[in-house]
Amino acid sequence: MQNITIVEKYFRARYLFFKWRHSLAFVNKTALALGMACLTGLLAQIKIFLPWTPVPITAQTLAVLLAGVLLGRRWGGISQAIYVVMGVAGIPWFANFSGGYSVLFGPTGGYLIGFILAALFIGYFTDKYIRARDFLPMFGLMVFANFVLIHGVGLLQLGLWFYITKATGLTLWKLLEMGTIPFIVGDIIKIVVASALAKAIIPKESYNGEVDAHRVNRVKR
Repeated sequence: MQNITIVEKYFRARYLFFKWRHSLAFVNKTALALGMACLTGLLAQIKIFLPWTPVPITAQTLAVLLAGVLLGRRWGGISQAIYVVMGVAGIPWFANFSGGYSVLFGPTGGYLIGFILAALFIGYFTDKYIRARDFLPMFGLMVFANFVLIHGVGLLQLGLWFYITKATGLTLWKLLEMGTIPFIVGDIIKIVVASALAKAIIPKESYNGEVDAHRVNRVKR
């Protein structure tokens, strides 16, 4: 009986948190977004540099995906926009404690823009669709956000950067070899972790008038 009580309290607490988060004032939402930007900057320092590519392996995409989950539509993306803008302004919280506009226009700048798009995408589906909050739907959404939105924009700029600075064009395979293939295993692990956390912490009930709320006849746990 005690276990049931604890579980019920947990379900109630997560519902109240997301209801609270949704109804926060602008200043409070901005503070949460800044906090998530700081977490992104912190995880960016967990990095591995590879000798054949200027793009390092980092843990920051975990924060990017969770930004959409925790902050929802708009504010997940705003948190990553804060991360990018303040980094460009000089705060050294990009990978390897770097900062400044040169990073945005460098080989990894496209990935930074992709962070904003990915967080907006995940946040939109998190807030609008209850059925998106289970593990498999969220996993699929995060795979798309990671490998299409983040890597897609990242590869475009990486190729453009090489063409401008090295006076050479890269084949699609070479681009993938430098900007995506080395990251697949690590990214899948981060996506699995983020999807599992999303399933655990997001309520399976309406907290902001989701479009499919009328189709969900029972609370999914």
